[in-house]
Amino acid sequence: MENVTLVTGGSRGIGRAICLRLAADGFTVAIVYRADENAARQTADAVRQTGGRAEAIQADVGLAADRARLVEAVRSRFDRCDLLVNNAGAAPKQRLDVLQTTEESYDRVMAVNLKGPFFLTQQVAGWMIEQVRDDPQRRCRIVNIGSISAYTSSPSRGEYCLSKAGMRMMTLLFADRLAEYGIGVFEIQPGIIATDMTAGVKEKYDKLIADGLTPIQRWGQPDDVARAVSAVARGDFDFAPGQAFHVDGGFHMRRL
Repeated sequence: MENVTLVTGGSRGIGRAICLRLAADGFTVAIVYRADENAARQTADAVRQTGGRAEAIQADVGLAADRARLVEAVRSRFDRCDLLVNNAGAAPKQRLDVLQTTEESYDRVMAVNLKGPFFLTQQVAGWMIEQVRDDPQRRCRIVNIGSISAYTSSPSRGEYCLSKAGMRMMTLLFADRLAEYGIGVFEIQPGIIATDMTAGVKEKYDKLIADGLTPIQRWGQPDDVARAVSAVARGDFDFAPGQAFHVDGGFHMRRL
């Protein structure tokens, strides 16, 4: 039986690349999308064109009812979940100085980037424990897509930075709690990746990268992140629970 992965925010950008890469690795892919059904279907079609199996499922991970419906949908349609990828993310609709950040923006970003992944992981982890108990040979894993914003100050989008810093501790908490079941929990921290989310600041980062912001002087591509997820999904890092992998062109290295 094929392994099954649930990828939130799987319709575009990094999420689409992850879905395609995992499908190529032999996973059946549950592509979770919030609003862009057309993009999700395009991703599912792209998976099928390569011979993979995929299904698009609508859910807003920030809503409790949607999370419950999502898990039940994956249970009923696939009867297993071997890999959860918490990729869905939201940036502030408007970048505001931290002194002007609104509660509305804070609540929205936190709901999608931290609260949603936390409680979705809680639900899926419980199901994974059941699966491992039924079959001790099963290997389930969870991957959180974090960000260099977990440790990099951006005062014009403080709520985003806080959400990603919280995800770092979330990864450690679940990695610690689930290790006894052989369920690995990991984090990928992408740097500057060419997606819809960064399209509006392309000129700014083009200059910063050219001026040496990162040792590897190019934009990251969604597949750079997808290949890291693939390595974790294969079990290459099962003895490194809670590890955060920097996929950032070397941004994390402090240089003089």
